[in-house]
Amino acid sequence: MNNRQLTSMLIKRGIISLPELKQLEDLSAETGESIKDILFRDNRLDENHLVDILSEQYNVPKIQLSELDIDPEVISILSPQIVNRYKVVPISRIGNTLTVAMTDPSNMNAQDDIKFLTDYNVEVVVAAASEIEEAIEKYYGTTDKRGAAYGDLTFDMEDLLSEVDDLSINELEFEEGEDIEATIRDSSDAPVVRLVNMILLDAIKKKASDIHIEPYEKSFRVRLRLDGVLYDTLHPPRHMMDAIIARFKVMSNLDIAEKRIPQDGRIKIKVGKEEAIDFRVSVCPVIFGEKVVLRLLDKSNLQLDMTKLGFYEEQLEIFQEAIHKPYGMVIVTGPTGSGKTTTLYSALFELNTDDVNICTAEDPVEFNLEGINQVPIRDQIGLNFAAALRSFLRQDPDIIMVGEIRDYETGEIAVKAALTGHMVLSTLHTNDAPSSITRLMNMGIESFLVTSSVNLVMAQRLGRRICEKCKEEVKVEKEELLKLGIKESQIKGGYQIYEGKGCEICNGTGYKGRIAFYEILDMKEDIKEAVLNGASSMELKELGIQMGMSTMRMSANKRLLEGVTTIAEVLRNTAPDD
Repeated sequence: MNNRQLTSMLIKRGIISLPELKQLEDLSAETGESIKDILFRDNRLDENHLVDILSEQYNVPKIQLSELDIDPEVISILSPQIVNRYKVVPISRIGNTLTVAMTDPSNMNAQDDIKFLTDYNVEVVVAAASEIEEAIEKYYGTTDKRGAAYGDLTFDMEDLLSEVDDLSINELEFEEGEDIEATIRDSSDAPVVRLVNMILLDAIKKKASDIHIEPYEKSFRVRLRLDGVLYDTLHPPRHMMDAIIARFKVMSNLDIAEKRIPQDGRIKIKVGKEEAIDFRVSVCPVIFGEKVVLRLLDKSNLQLDMTKLGFYEEQLEIFQEAIHKPYGMVIVTGPTGSGKTTTLYSALFELNTDDVNICTAEDPVEFNLEGINQVPIRDQIGLNFAAALRSFLRQDPDIIMVGEIRDYETGEIAVKAALTGHMVLSTLHTNDAPSSITRLMNMGIESFLVTSSVNLVMAQRLGRRICEKCKEEVKVEKEELLKLGIKESQIKGGYQIYEGKGCEICNGTGYKGRIAFYEILDMKEDIKEAVLNGASSMELKELGIQMGMSTMRMSANKRLLEGVTTIAEVLRNTAPDD
């Protein structure tokens, strides 16, 4: 708590006046003492009075630590380094909630770091500083006053971190004029290495899909994307920022001296005897430094079994029939992170037999699939999707996967490949399945080529599953379900809607894992005829529904009624059907 926060509270309670504040500030500047210490010395404020003020100000309970006998199991939750760093003492644990006594309940960084390190929700009570020191001495045997070096918060992870293989650091050449040696030295310092390793390991343990390292003017934070949603997990000290970012750049073999342009790299680590895990690293300059985003590419989490992706039986039959045709094009569409790559990989896994030649062009190659020829796109040297496709056609392919159709040239070659006896799988970025047809034509591809080549278009989104451990029924009015587009006939015999209340299994979110919502437009003759007649995407959607297509909202609503997901996830991932 800084002087301004304290003096604001003291003035508000009439303990000091504004004229006295000026005198106290002058005396503080002259002696180097804090205003709190001056007031303590002059007996105008004591610890018990300060505890009362803090308890009232922050609406947290106050306790006397000397009256408590704390369970050794609770004490063992926090390391000596943590309690000394933040001047906290754990006093109880109930379920997934850890209660800690602090001298400063406004210290959110301490609470965030404790939550990050322990995986417990943190509740705070306030206690006198002298009692905190006595409790640390009593339960931890030391009152280390070193100021707690920033790396100390990772020391209790030592056993876990020892499982990580050492990573070699490549020597790089740097521009003159920058203190690169100091940056390298800081980034290789044990506390920084430990903290970076801990961030990577925590992401693996929690099965995160992405790690965001974000610098701001006065803060520095780490966020994890869990089941498609970002969660704030850690706030390292701002002065660690350069060393942490440098460590990530060194591990991914990027130029540590180049801070003006984006850079991309990869990190591979191995935890114990598990298969190595890749991290795709993207570093981008922002206004207050460099932002680092790491995408976890854990092959052990890659789901290649189509029956487990979330298809309904009739949807799976349509999709499998389309990919098993001897030629044509199957398009999967959806936003970034909607599972398109997983769906395509599962299709390739099913099609991958000894009697076919499969070639893929990907930007970048996320997973190495045995028996498939995968080409990474490198635009900087002219190896784009169009160039890769042209090369594939001279490689005697049976099945081609194009990571994304971005322009007319790529789309034209893909369509021609589909028309000349090849099965082509690709992705587009559109909001629904019918829009993909109009997008191809807007690129300049003739409608007759589209109808002749495209077998099927599938749109998808990923919604979060309700955690089975803390799942409970909630009361929802019938009118609310009807507003979602659920038909009266679907809920006529009664319905049950569920939510997760949050537990230790789901980190308090109420969700665990994700499931896909699909919208599949099968290119039947009526659909092709409508495309040739210039039908809009809305008209194609209406025609598809008439022919039995389930829209994204319909698929999500069905999962809602099955108790798999929540109303909030239906609304977050799907748009109403017009």
